[in-house]
Amino acid sequence: MSSIREGENELTHLGNSTTYSQDYAPEVLEAFTNKHQDNDYWVKFNCPEFTSLCPITGQPDFATIYINYIPDIKMVESKSLKLYLFSFRSHGAFHEDCVNIIMKDLIKLMDPKYIEIQGDFTARGGISILPYCNYGRPGTKYERLAETRLANLDMR
Repeated sequence: MSSIREGENELTHLGNSTTYSQDYAPEVLEAFTNKHQDNDYWVKFNCPEFTSLCPITGQPDFATIYINYIPDIKMVESKSLKLYLFSFRSHGAFHEDCVNIIMKDLIKLMDPKYIEIQGDFTARGGISILPYCNYGRPGTKYERLAETRLANLDMR
């Protein structure tokens, strides 16, 4: 009997020493096979230590990033997600860019049925910014889900 559980051989970061990238690094993202592809279910990540840099001033921006998705065949591995989000620490990008970049990178990695990303950025200069983006697979009920959630989003 193998000590490696099914699907773990797909991962390189888990269980190994951690190397942090000093700039945006989508290549660190890793996915593993969803064992429950026959079910629709939510996966949620709360990432309260997200940091990026203002591309104009170079000042740090702090946020909690919320990632919610309905997986299909692939799922994102959490340590690789942590390393990926850390890679924004020295990266200059506006808040809205950050959430859209994260969503697009995760779509490319996993091809989820549905995904949404929200950033709750700490106020700077008396204004906080809470960008939201989502995606539902075109031509499916998940596309309609994305449209409905976006239309009914309460960002208070």
